[in-house]
Amino acid sequence: MRSRGDILHGRAALVIGFGKLGSSIARLLHAKGVRVTVHDIDPVRRTQALSQGFAVVRELEAGLEDAGLVLCASGALSLRNEAFGRLRNGAYVATVTSSEDELELAGVNDVYERAHVGPNVTRYLTTGHYFYLLNGGNAVNFIHGASVGPFIYLVQAEILAASSELARGGLEPGMHEAGSAERAAIAGIWLDYFNR
Repeated sequence: MRSRGDILHGRAALVIGFGKLGSSIARLLHAKGVRVTVHDIDPVRRTQALSQGFAVVRELEAGLEDAGLVLCASGALSLRNEAFGRLRNGAYVATVTSSEDELELAGVNDVYERAHVGPNVTRYLTTGHYFYLLNGGNAVNFIHGASVGPFIYLVQAEILAASSELARGGLEPGMHEAGSAERAAIAGIWLDYFNR
């Protein structure tokens, strides 16, 4: 957006999905002076968003028409083909997962002409309507390279702990995760090493 001379401040945004990523994005945008509206299919998450001071829409279409920036953070299909036609002219669309997860672009690519108009910015244009897709629909948080620093070691250590538990056997079929004792031990070791 900066490469096109556009700024976030004062722009209306729609955040689709109010899980860990969506709620963080909504708070960050709000801190930058962006008017944030939230859409989530889960009524509990919509209630959480409302309780944190965000405008909430139950129907996606209601949020799309006002938003100059649409951020898809649901981890599922956020925008279907017909939804793109409801976007405000000139709106920017971005995801924080991947285009395959969040966007149904196959039909859109048949209706709209595409043109690269800046680094990581594609304009979709048809008669009387246009919008911009950032980073080809792939996660915008990785445009400048993802850097999680030493925090990745926490994830890797938990994977090792879970693998060790699996190797010991005796688990019932189903989903399992590392227990709080294992997480505390991992966090303690990590803090001793990285927080000197």
